[in-house]
Amino acid sequence: MKGFLEDANYSIGLLDEGTTLGDVIDNYVYEHTLTGKNAFFVGDLGKLLKKHNQWQNVMAPVKPFYAVKCNSTPGVLEILAGLGIGFACSSKSEMALVQDLGIAPENIIYTNPCKQASQIKYAAKMGVNIMTCDNESELKKIARNHPSAKLLLHIATEDISGAEEMNMKFGTMLKSCRHLMECAKELEVQIVGVKFHISSSCKEPQVYIHAISDARCVFDMAEEFGFKMNMLDIGGGFTGSELQLEEVNHVISPLLDVYFPEESGVNVIAEPGCYYVSSAFTLAVNIIAKKAVEYDKFLPSGMEQTRSDDEPIFMYYMNDGVYGSFASKLSEKFNTIPEVHKKYKEDEPLFASSLWGPSCDELDQIVENCLLPELSVGDWLIFDNMGSGTLGQQSAFNDFQRPPVYYMMSFSEWYEMQDAGITSDTLMKNFFFVPSCIQLSPEDSFSTAA
Repeated sequence: MKGFLEDANYSIGLLDEGTTLGDVIDNYVYEHTLTGKNAFFVGDLGKLLKKHNQWQNVMAPVKPFYAVKCNSTPGVLEILAGLGIGFACSSKSEMALVQDLGIAPENIIYTNPCKQASQIKYAAKMGVNIMTCDNESELKKIARNHPSAKLLLHIATEDISGAEEMNMKFGTMLKSCRHLMECAKELEVQIVGVKFHISSSCKEPQVYIHAISDARCVFDMAEEFGFKMNMLDIGGGFTGSELQLEEVNHVISPLLDVYFPEESGVNVIAEPGCYYVSSAFTLAVNIIAKKAVEYDKFLPSGMEQTRSDDEPIFMYYMNDGVYGSFASKLSEKFNTIPEVHKKYKEDEPLFASSLWGPSCDELDQIVENCLLPELSVGDWLIFDNMGSGTLGQQSAFNDFQRPPVYYMMSFSEWYEMQDAGITSDTLMKNFFFVPSCIQLSPEDSFSTAA
């Protein structure tokens, strides 16, 4: 059956009634405390189903193409493939992963704005024709290495709030589109649509008004050159919030009805990534070192000077950092608040604290300042919303070992998945039962493969 990796080495725990994800985390903390204190992820795959249902309810006319770079772990890819969505790939390895799932080439788009020639040739060999382009140099490179490519012209967008946007680094200006179409015509390369991207940091859904109207201008321009355009890609930037999704839909729905009505034959797609996976994964890390610093020698920026001068500030070092699971911290704001796993009294004093990764690099700071009870080496911290960023990617830090991933799902979500037809003999072999009273030890642990 298409949509499942035959040799995937992982398991999915089915949670009995009364067993929560918190119970599972508690037991894996217990197991890892006994066996090495490695960091680990717990993934709630049932949340992928919920997110997809939410997308279908709010954004039904827009087909999602999941951005594989956000999280390429096998459990995620297999479930999403079973849901029948497309995939947006940024590299040869991502295209290979997706094609191993049996996904048809027409349901894959190659979205890297700066493609290697060898990877363009790989896409051509595998029949992946749809790819993005935003400049003449890239256009000529594609023409040389993939003459059958079908291009989405990536146009630039601008945040009307005036904030600096990452997407301004990529995308061609509207005034340059005519020149690119002239080049494409000369090189006999097809242009079949338009792509734009609105950053998740953009707080103004109204920016879609400018982007979609610009896209309509490009479609009209393409008619002059004889290009048959049939695809509009509204990019990613979906945070996972249902409110944000509804706000975006409220803005784009009437615009699409006017500029790209159903009878136009234009397929509207999007590239949600963290929308699907961010909230589905929780990371547990262990404190490996601790340092108390005098108050007057180290005060995190933004921490009010209202505490006693003789009160210490604690620096905690964890067994995961920016060269591992927190890599997104290097390029974007990190908002996840750590939760202390151990139980502590409500009236226990809290201390100014900062959290660091294991590399001893000055960039390896995860949380600049927070208030925590005094922790000990060996204690655990829990981070929610950790599903997007580096899962499935190799770390640049030599000594970093990728944390194991333990997948879970409730029985009700499992039945829902079966009703939706997302099953196969291969996938069924990956499930195991988790009883309501679970206790792990090194001799009696979940049969889960990382």
